[in-house]
Amino acid sequence: MKKFLDEDLSAMERAEALVDEMTVEEQAMQLRYDAPALKRLGIPAYNWWNEGLHGLARSGTATVLAQAIGLAATFDTELVKKAGEITSFEARAKYNAYQSFGDTDIYKGLTVWAPNINIFRDPRWGRGHETYGEDPYLTSEMGKAYVEGLQGDGKVLRTAACAKHFAVHSGPEALRHEFDAKASPKDLEETYLPAFEALIKEAGVEGVMGAYNRLNGEPSCASDFLMSKLEEWGFDGYFVSDCWAINDFHEHHKITSNPVESAAMALGAGCDLNCGCTYSYVLAALERGLVDGNDIRRACVRLMKTRIRLGMFDEKTEFDGIPYSAVSSPENKETALKCAEESMVLLKNNGILPLDENKIKTLAVIGPNSDSRAALEGNYCGTADRYVTFLEGIEDRFSGRVLYSQGCHLYKDRTSGLAAKGDRYSEAVAAAENADAVILCVGLDATLEGEEGDTGNEFSSGDKADLRLPESQRKLLELIVGTGKPVITVCAAGSSVNTEIETDALLHVWYPGQEGGTALARILFGDVSPSGKLPVTFYEDAAKLPEFTDYSMKNRTYRYARENILYPFGYGLTYSEVVCTSLEYCDYTAKVTAENRGCRYTEEVVQLYIKDYGENAVPNHSLCGFMRIALKPGEKRSYSIPVPPKCFTAVSEDGERKIYSDRFTLYAGVCQPDGLSERLTGTRCVSAEIVL
Repeated sequence: MKKFLDEDLSAMERAEALVDEMTVEEQAMQLRYDAPALKRLGIPAYNWWNEGLHGLARSGTATVLAQAIGLAATFDTELVKKAGEITSFEARAKYNAYQSFGDTDIYKGLTVWAPNINIFRDPRWGRGHETYGEDPYLTSEMGKAYVEGLQGDGKVLRTAACAKHFAVHSGPEALRHEFDAKASPKDLEETYLPAFEALIKEAGVEGVMGAYNRLNGEPSCASDFLMSKLEEWGFDGYFVSDCWAINDFHEHHKITSNPVESAAMALGAGCDLNCGCTYSYVLAALERGLVDGNDIRRACVRLMKTRIRLGMFDEKTEFDGIPYSAVSSPENKETALKCAEESMVLLKNNGILPLDENKIKTLAVIGPNSDSRAALEGNYCGTADRYVTFLEGIEDRFSGRVLYSQGCHLYKDRTSGLAAKGDRYSEAVAAAENADAVILCVGLDATLEGEEGDTGNEFSSGDKADLRLPESQRKLLELIVGTGKPVITVCAAGSSVNTEIETDALLHVWYPGQEGGTALARILFGDVSPSGKLPVTFYEDAAKLPEFTDYSMKNRTYRYARENILYPFGYGLTYSEVVCTSLEYCDYTAKVTAENRGCRYTEEVVQLYIKDYGENAVPNHSLCGFMRIALKPGEKRSYSIPVPPKCFTAVSEDGERKIYSDRFTLYAGVCQPDGLSERLTGTRCVSAEIVL
C-alpha cells in the first residue's frame, strides 16, 4: 500500500509521502484551481473552486438560505452553524453524485470558498451583503459558527471552509484590481484582522483566500505582513488567491513586469493555490531561478493535506452515504424559513403591524420586488426547487383579496420599452385606492449591489452611488403614500437604505432566501414576531460619510460614528416589549435578567456592550456578547452570557493590543446603550461598573 493511503498516519505525513512521489512538474500542475489527474498515482482531477456563502451555490438545485448579511441579523450562532451544516451536507450529497459520473467540474468539489468575513465598513460597497456586517466581534462569532457548520467535527472534514478576503477589502469594486488600501496598525488590529484570527485560532478554518487589492503597498496575495500574521496565528491550512488576483500584480498594480514574476512573487510569499491562470508560469519561474523546488513542494503539500483531510484518498468516509435526496429536503427548507424569519428587521411600526385580518379585507401588494425571485436570492446563490416571493407568501397566507401591481421597474423609468415613463404608476395607485392597506415591496437586488463583473451590474461596478432608492421607486413611494391608505414598506436590500418617505411601518428583509415570502407573511400577520437586529449602521446620507476610498475607521460604524445615523447597529423592534431589568458581572460572565412586559410571545436578542475609559479605546462602545432568547408574555428569566477577556483590551496607535484601563462599564439591553437606540426602542440598557 502506498504510504499516502495509510489512514493511520497524520494528514501531514500522508501529504508529504504523496508529494514526494510526484515530479516537480506534477507538483506545479497541482497548484492550479483546476488541478489535473495524476493517473499513475491514482489521483483524480480536482477543481478547488466551489461556493457556499448561504447555501451551496452555482451547482444547480440547492437550499437557498438568507444572504449572509441576513444571517448576521439573526444574531443566532446556532442557526448560522445549522446553515453551514446544510450547505456542507448538500455539497457532499452533490459531490457523491458527481463522483459517480466522473464529473470533477467547477462548483462540484468540497472546498467551499466561504465565509466572507470582510468588515462592511461602508454602506456603498456592493459586496457588503456577502458579509456579517460592520462589527469585528459579531463577524467573528458568525464566521466561526458557519465554519464549524461547514467543516463538522468528524474524522474527516465534511467540507473545507475558506475565510475571505484576507484582509482589508471592502471596495470600491471598480478599483479593486489596482487599489492600495491604507490602514493604520490600530485599525488593522482593532477592526480588520480580528475575525480572521478568530476563525483560524478558534474554528480551525481550513482555507484563507487573499484579496485583489494591495494593503499598505503590498499585494494581498503576496503580503509579507499578512502571511506573517497567518504564521503567528498558527494557520495550518491552504492559502488561495482571489480569482485572477495574481494577474493583477503585473497588469494593474504594476509591481511585477510579467506573469512569471507574478507567479514567483505569490508562490514565494506563501500563496499555495492560484484561482486563475498565472501559476501556469511556475515552471518558467523555476527555470529562471525565481523560485526553487522547495517553494513548489511546500505549496503542494499544503494542498494535498487539505484533500486528505477531506478524505479524498481514503477507502471510505462517513459522508460517502449521504444521498442525493438530502438536497433541498423539507427539513432544510424549514431551516431556510427560520433563517428568513429571524433575519427580518422591523425598523418602524406605528401600531399597524401585525395586520388585523378582521379589519382588512383587501390588500394591495405593490412594487418591483413584490414578485421578484432575485429579491430573495442575493448573490453567490444556488437555485431553489421552489421560491416563495413576497406576493406569493401573502397570497398563500391572507384569506382576503390581494390586488397586485409591479408599480415600476426596479430602476428604469418604465417597465415596457414601448411605453411612456411611469407606465405602471396609475395601475399601482388604482390598486392602492381599492385596498384597505398597502404592502409596498421596494429595494434592490444583486443587479444593483454586488461584485464587480457580475452579470447584470448596472451601476458603479456593483457599488451604490448613494443610500436612496432608485428614482423610479422613490416616485412610486410618493404616489402610494399620497393615496392616504395605510402603507407598510418592505425593503429588500443587502445594505443600508434610506427610504426617505415615512410610512406606517418599515421592514428591512435583506435577501431572505427561498422562503422569504412565507416568512414575510408570517411576520405581517403576527404568526411570528419580528426579531432581527441590524448588523450594520443605517446612515441618513452617503454624502456625509468619509470618502469611500478612506479605510480609516473615523466616523465609520457604531463604534466611531456620532452623527448621520438613521437606525443604529443592533436595533430592531418586536411585537412585544422585552427589557433587561438587571445585570451582574463576575469572572468574565454577565448574568442578565430579561422580562417580557408585552402581550405577545417573542424572540429577542440580549446584547452586551462594553465602554472602555482608557485613552486607546474606541470613542463609543463595543459589542462584547449577545444571546438570542425567547419569552412568553409576562415571563422573566435570567441568562448567563460569556464576556471574552479580549473585550477588556484596547489597541494603541502602533497596533499593540493589551489592557490599558482598569475601569469599564458593561451594558445589557435589547439595543445599544445610546440615546437614539433607547428612543427608538423605548427601553434603556442596564449597566454594571467593572474595576479590574
